[in-house]
Amino acid sequence: MSDHAPAQTAVVIDDDPDVRDLLVQVLSSAGFSVIAAENGYDGVEAVFAHNPDITTLDVNMPGIDGFETARRIRERSDTYIMLITALTDDADAILGFSVGADDVVTKPFRARELRARVLAAQKRRTARSAGAPASVAAPASTPVGVLVGANGLEVHRSTHAVTLDGEPVILTRTEFELLATLLEAAPEVRSKADLVGALRDEPAGSIRVTDADERAIETHMTNLRRKLGDSAAEPRFIETLRAVGYRALVPDRSAVR
Repeated sequence: MSDHAPAQTAVVIDDDPDVRDLLVQVLSSAGFSVIAAENGYDGVEAVFAHNPDITTLDVNMPGIDGFETARRIRERSDTYIMLITALTDDADAILGFSVGADDVVTKPFRARELRARVLAAQKRRTARSAGAPASVAAPASTPVGVLVGANGLEVHRSTHAVTLDGEPVILTRTEFELLATLLEAAPEVRSKADLVGALRDEPAGSIRVTDADERAIETHMTNLRRKLGDSAAEPRFIETLRAVGYRALVPDRSAVR
């Protein structure tokens, strides 16, 4: 990290002291100032108090479990939530995404892989916050860093904000990244594998994309559409091309002068 880089904060929520200590070590080695909590109640308060860049969250905890903890956190925070679970059922991962998790890591996990995923998430956030150039999804009259979709949709890269007809739309970081990626590619189609690669900041062809990864994309897309008031059957913002992928709907640029 640069000496002038802004301080980054992480919150670790896990009732297992061994796992908690390991996560603290991994995140500290990645340059984070880490606050640890041993249950969901204290974890929620820690997130609200410290506004962390990333939060790791165990699923099986006494009191309130990880799913409920994530739901409460997401009501007030856009922290990147990484759910840590020993559960292997895809339905549990999908439930995690539905309550606001950005990523799901299955135990046992390798510390090196977890660190790489954390750094990839932060790399994307830092790059986007620095102000990306305007993409082909923005007409010439649109400010730099603003991506324009159909029907009054705008994505502001530098502020990580989404507006619809001027009104804010609250998305998770993963939902934001999926929407921005589709708008940047428009009118081209992006496959589920492409989107998995974008979330991991790696070319789709260089990573192994599992059925669970693709189902996670489907779940994120369902949540994204719900928040935008969109419909797969009658799309206003995101079109599904069966067996191919997704495409963002954008204004007809030929009409823009």
